[in-house]
Amino acid sequence: MATGKINVSVENIFPLIKKFLYSDHEIFLRELVSNATDATLKLKHLTAIGEAKVDYGNPMIEVKVDKDAKKIHIIDQGIGMTEDEVKKYINEVAFSGAEEFLDKYKDSGKDTGIIGHFGLGFYSAFMVAEKVEIITKSFKDEPAVRWVCDGSPTFELSEANKTERGTEIVLHVAEDSTEFLEEAKIRELLTKYNKFMPIPIKFGTRTETLPKPEDAKEDDPAPTQEVDNIINNPNPAWTKKPTDLESEDYKNFYRELYPMQFEEPLFNIHLNVDYPFNLTGILYFPKLTNDLNIQKDKIQLYQNQVFVTDNVEGIVPEFLTMLRGVIDSPDIPLNVSRSYLQADGAVKKISSYITKKVADKLNSLFKDNREDFEQKWNDIKVVIEYGMLSEDKFYDRAEKFALYPTVDGKFYTFEELQEKTKESQTDKDGKLVLLYASNQENQHSYIEAAKAKGYEVLLLDSPIVPHLIQKLETSKENVSFARVDADHVDNLIKKEDNTISKLSDEEKDKLKADLEGVLGENSTYTVQLEAMDSTAQPFIITEPEFMRRMKDMQQTGGGGMFGMGNMPDMYNLIVNTNHELVGEILNTKTAKKKERLISQSLDLARLSKGLLKGEELTKFISRSYEMIK
Repeated sequence: MATGKINVSVENIFPLIKKFLYSDHEIFLRELVSNATDATLKLKHLTAIGEAKVDYGNPMIEVKVDKDAKKIHIIDQGIGMTEDEVKKYINEVAFSGAEEFLDKYKDSGKDTGIIGHFGLGFYSAFMVAEKVEIITKSFKDEPAVRWVCDGSPTFELSEANKTERGTEIVLHVAEDSTEFLEEAKIRELLTKYNKFMPIPIKFGTRTETLPKPEDAKEDDPAPTQEVDNIINNPNPAWTKKPTDLESEDYKNFYRELYPMQFEEPLFNIHLNVDYPFNLTGILYFPKLTNDLNIQKDKIQLYQNQVFVTDNVEGIVPEFLTMLRGVIDSPDIPLNVSRSYLQADGAVKKISSYITKKVADKLNSLFKDNREDFEQKWNDIKVVIEYGMLSEDKFYDRAEKFALYPTVDGKFYTFEELQEKTKESQTDKDGKLVLLYASNQENQHSYIEAAKAKGYEVLLLDSPIVPHLIQKLETSKENVSFARVDADHVDNLIKKEDNTISKLSDEEKDKLKADLEGVLGENSTYTVQLEAMDSTAQPFIITEPEFMRRMKDMQQTGGGGMFGMGNMPDMYNLIVNTNHELVGEILNTKTAKKKERLISQSLDLARLSKGLLKGEELTKFISRSYEMIK
């Protein structure tokens, strides 16, 4: 037996390893199983090119827990190591990687996360173990070797009696890490990190029910047998060619990824590129709501089928983080801080590729089956609208398939919408005014008034609409958007012809004073007297488009840039001077009756706008009953 000392300047490196990696201490299992996978795949390659003259067979990796002896075993049937290779790769290469890691991070005071780049994978074992053994036999015809280290820079190296090729790592679990001796915990970690590793991973056994013999009686129990419990799927859908998969295969894989998700995805996008970077994966569009606070972090990032993280910020564009699925790339740098990750050239290319691929898929779905695309629009619009708002390249591509639905259930692209409305909805200044509603029920009377004029009214109800229409207005020439309740419809789309008021200027001043007297000094309403068609409503409450839009934008992020703080509710009370009721209010001699008429008319307008609530609604109902007695 030989002993030695690892040549390392950081004398007590193991406590430092534990300290710096403690927030991620569970990844020791991922690292050790990944090493076992690498060793097996190397053997596969060497046998394929004829360099290893052995039978590759059907190797697996086995993980065993011995709770009584406080040991965890990770066993592979891979390439193995000779004594010289143990000295080189364990005592020199891995440890130099550990030193490099510590030199870089020991003064940062930060947890570092991903560590594989530093060759530290094997030494992550010391985060949970007080002693580690390696028992290994190379595929070459050389004796097996046993290496033991107790967390100090000294080690023992001796011959072992192992007869089969491969490597067994034995972790003697430390007192502060006994949680990892629970089978449930190990199963959880294997499922989390190694669920799709390319080599089968055995963890215990399971009972399998066999078919009954033909001569068995109905009451006879079915025979069973104990079989290896393979915890992973070595050939997940994203590693296959799209041409080899049916739609059912994609749905089955979705269920495998999200076993507790009972709703089917709407469609999927298969990513498969090998130049100028390697990237595979499958993204799914789930049914989405208008809620921007839905749970993100549903896309899983893998590196060569090893799970890394479900925080893909910087790799997947922000607007696509609401999707689900898997991305696998060996070209994503994972050993660095996120800010560096986002600035990395390869990551930017990957992000651009994903954006383009999603846009291309959406465009093909739109072209191939527009009717189906329209039916799915409400479930996917929040992603597309968010993408148009946040990614200029996506905005340019989305012009072809982004839809603008109307309150009547029709769908237009922007180009179609312009063509449809340019004749009727162009105002006297040559600007196309696109009317929209955000709530079909609450804005019903305003919608009907616009439709009576022959105007199209869009239904734009997602929370980012105020931001999106702001962008559309700046990128489109002579186009503006106005919500149907922002003003009287004749003011929203001003034409040349002006309606003449039945009231004189003196009568208008008197009417305005009467109205403001009932409204009171602290009113949030600004009275506007308008000469409109006599059949239009007498009192209409509107919200000024600019102020309301700024307030909406503030509520969904972005309002702060306007420096307005918490903006108050502001409304216009538009009074139709040509309506018969307005003339009656003006000519009523009794102050009490005049006040009642104004209050009742105002409350009817507020009711139409959805503003009449609580005590004021109760008073309105009582007053209405009194009036019809």
